[in-house]
Amino acid sequence: MGHTPKKGWSKERKADLRNRILTSAKKEEELRLRRRRRQFYGAAAALLPIVLTVGYFFNASKAEPTIDQFVRNMPTATPQNPDKVTVILGEGNQVALDEDEGRVEYSETGSNVSMGNGKSIEQRLGDTDKPTFNTVMVPYGKRSFIKLSDGTKVWINSGSKLVFPAAFSKKSREVYLEGEAIFEVAHNKDRPFRVKSSKQSIEVLGTVFNVSHYSEDEVMQTVLKSGSIRITYENEDEGFLMKPGTLSSFNKKSKKISTQEVDPDDYFSWRDGFLTLDNSSLGEIASRLSRYYNKPIFFGDNELAYQTFSGRLDLSEDMVRVLRTIKETTDFQIVENKESILLK
Repeated sequence: MGHTPKKGWSKERKADLRNRILTSAKKEEELRLRRRRRQFYGAAAALLPIVLTVGYFFNASKAEPTIDQFVRNMPTATPQNPDKVTVILGEGNQVALDEDEGRVEYSETGSNVSMGNGKSIEQRLGDTDKPTFNTVMVPYGKRSFIKLSDGTKVWINSGSKLVFPAAFSKKSREVYLEGEAIFEVAHNKDRPFRVKSSKQSIEVLGTVFNVSHYSEDEVMQTVLKSGSIRITYENEDEGFLMKPGTLSSFNKKSKKISTQEVDPDDYFSWRDGFLTLDNSSLGEIASRLSRYYNKPIFFGDNELAYQTFSGRLDLSEDMVRVLRTIKETTDFQIVENKESILLK
């Protein structure tokens, strides 16, 4: 069997992709333990420093933790229903949504959470200086809509995870994304909104944009539809401003940044159940369809993966029918089995 241009879809790879939204915190846990040991030995050096250190950590414990710190130290969460959109509340309670496009809305205080399956849940929030973080995990084949406590709307694509405070603090609004999402940010000039990930940070006041940052993809993309955002990639200090109708791409291997003018609607169409293609390679299309339908696509001929296509696919159709639409413009066979699809 051939391989996709992006490392192939073995059973092990499929399992890895299916569980990629389940954060592995092993390395971070080791770092956290080392930091704790350094703090302990420093505090035990002398009696007076002990008193000062205790006072310091007492005050630091009241400081507002950043979302980066929470994500680094958060325990590994395994959804009880891995094939459903799952909301993990601050106390660790999980709520699985039955819908293919799970809907979750937070009250202004963040204490009341309305679920698309008709549930309404109250969660206890801690000290206002210590935000209660929630997590929405979206498996392959599903999508989700979240309305955050500040009114910001987020459409989350398949195979993604969003971490956010149930209620934002008075100082900042920050969320952490793995995967792809569309943000329609509620305007607040006193509290800029930031979308963070492992290799970039996006700051906005009020705007609409799409971020695609799957860990298995070599290139991460941000498309701005309206408003203005400042995007900063790893190893950069200030970043740069984007204007509407612009696509910014960052190659995680080469560290190369590129920008170009695009039609933003092409990158927002998945929210409405369509996939817009503009000279897209079949390998890229296969990757996106695999996430959307939760079924891997293999290639019997690697050259086939590099052929390009343009057009608009209706994702309300089943996967094979969508592939047949592409097949009308080139010659390849579709071999389907229960676990996967082969193109040759």
